[in-house]
Amino acid sequence: MTRLFFQWVLATLSVVVASYVVPGVHTTIIPAFIFAVVLAVINLLVRPVISIIALPLTFITLGFFALVINAGLVLLAAYIVPGFSIAGFWQAFIFSIILSLINMLFGVRFLKR
Repeated sequence: MTRLFFQWVLATLSVVVASYVVPGVHTTIIPAFIFAVVLAVINLLVRPVISIIALPLTFITLGFFALVINAGLVLLAAYIVPGFSIAGFWQAFIFSIILSLINMLFGVRFLKR
């Protein structure tokens, strides 16, 4: 249970850092925490279905369409969470890339056993 909470705190910090880096993304700490939870649920439930449906297009674009799917899921989560706003698709696209890089860095650095 502590590890799960620690992962959510790191995800929240990742969202806050990425929101400061990307212009057009605005949030505070509480909406960032809610956004991290909502994005995790969306990635758990919606992402596998969309990824399977979009597999041919992802294959044709050599995986680039997976980044578009990430941006779409980030936009969906931003639409659901009040207090979290993203100006447009390209901001969501850049935000999702930076968020993935920050999560990868935090995951390797802090969650290593």
